[in-house]
Amino acid sequence: MANASQARFNAEAAAWDSNPVTVQSSALAYKSLLEHIPGLNTTNPREDGLDVLEIGCGTGLLSFALHPHVRSLIGVDTAEGMIDVFASKVSSRFPSPGAAAKANITAVNVLLTDPDDFLLQEAAALTRQGRVDRPARFDLVLSHLTLHHIPDMSEILKTMFGCLKPGGRIALTDFEDTGPEAVYFHPEEKREGVERHGIKSEEMERLIKEAGFEEVRVERAFVLEKYVEEEGREKGFPFLICMGRRPA
Repeated sequence: MANASQARFNAEAAAWDSNPVTVQSSALAYKSLLEHIPGLNTTNPREDGLDVLEIGCGTGLLSFALHPHVRSLIGVDTAEGMIDVFASKVSSRFPSPGAAAKANITAVNVLLTDPDDFLLQEAAALTRQGRVDRPARFDLVLSHLTLHHIPDMSEILKTMFGCLKPGGRIALTDFEDTGPEAVYFHPEEKREGVERHGIKSEEMERLIKEAGFEEVRVERAFVLEKYVEEEGREKGFPFLICMGRRPA
């Protein structure tokens, strides 16, 4: 993620969860994931649920909604301020001595590099937290409103592929590049560090296939209503969900 974006997210971390648009987009992404990923609907998630990696987890708005549905969830983010807020939530929700270290949800501040290096960084960070029960690979890799900050989409998809178990899946949500008007998703003062103004359906489908995934689907997931300063009105921004499966 670009340095300008890191600086902005660090500065906004403390107030992130009070932004109604951020909260709404995470709620809509959560609903879409439950509709599209059957493994999130198991009746015994601690026994037969999914081990999940969320890239660009932020303060955990989506993570904490999902963690009752999964066996484990590890969030990663390059903005240290976001990880600090995430960690404080874990501590407050699991307050008894040692409970936070045993919880099925945590987050680490690591860089998105090649899969092997990324997993080594992640393992080292989790060890520092006293966690030794991390999965070696994941059943599901998620991201929400992260792809438009990634400089090299091909490389991040390869990293995701390498972090999955055979048969594991990705489910990535972000706003759609519908043309010139997509730039208005971000106010002008927040456009520095944005790598692309939305993602394109056909391009994402091609890149996911090139990364080695099968069963690739890119679909319209939901529409987020957001106030656009330049137009002085609410505007609907469509979101895509991008899915694929690592061959078994």
